[in-house]
Amino acid sequence: MKRYTVVLIPEPEEGGYSVTVPALPGLFTQGESKDEALQAAREAIAFHLECLAEEGAAIPEDDGVVFEHVDVAVA
Repeated sequence: MKRYTVVLIPEPEEGGYSVTVPALPGLFTQGESKDEALQAAREAIAFHLECLAEEGAAIPEDDGVVFEHVDVAVA
């Protein structure tokens, strides 16, 4: 079993969440609720890794992406 960091982005206009996976660039999914978005992420990651394995490509590791907040002055 592998663990990947996922980023859930609220979509106020459409509702639900968009999901990206920093360790797997280009992987994108979504869900109507947080739970649905996380389940969609699990499924998308599993499918992506399966495709990589079938192609003989290396399975990326989650490099321990660190998210920080920065303060920016707004004029």
